[in-house]
Amino acid sequence: MNSFQPIQLHTPRLTLRFVESGDAAAVFRILSDPETMRYFSSTPWLHIAQAVDNIEQTLKGYLDGSALRLAIVPREGEQAGELIGSVTLYAFDRRNHRCEIGYILDRRHWGKRYAQEALRATIEHAFGPLELHRLEADIHPDNIASERLLASLHFQREGHLRERWFVGGEISDSVIYGLLRKDWHAAVHRPE
Repeated sequence: MNSFQPIQLHTPRLTLRFVESGDAAAVFRILSDPETMRYFSSTPWLHIAQAVDNIEQTLKGYLDGSALRLAIVPREGEQAGELIGSVTLYAFDRRNHRCEIGYILDRRHWGKRYAQEALRATIEHAFGPLELHRLEADIHPDNIASERLLASLHFQREGHLRERWFVGGEISDSVIYGLLRKDWHAAVHRPE
């Protein structure tokens, strides 16, 4: 499997870049927040060591080509240059040109459309240089904000999987969304 070479994607307000070891405090701040983690597939983190280990796994994912996590970093303002979230392409099925996409954003930045901006750039990269055919997203059925986000990016709801995740002793369902390259291009790259 090919390794991922360092890249940067730029949007009007954001830079998406490789996660670095110096991001541990920001990663921990986001993933230790119970409200941010409400619909995530794990409970809120309790120790900074979890962030350090997560970054080590992220760096290994770049090397072995198993996952591409990009830090979401504002280009201007009070938090310019600081990680405020991430978008991840993972669970690659190279033979079938597909993978899953996941994302998380610091609660202090909800409602600013940063997630949509970051996901747009990542989707373009996935369907462009990475030559993927399909992206899949798995969300909690109660996560209305994520559902709206995916719909705004032309993902289609494709299924409801019952009792799929155990998180913090509770079991929850998954709703699966899919996006095909041809649907993305038809919706986003229409001739004017």
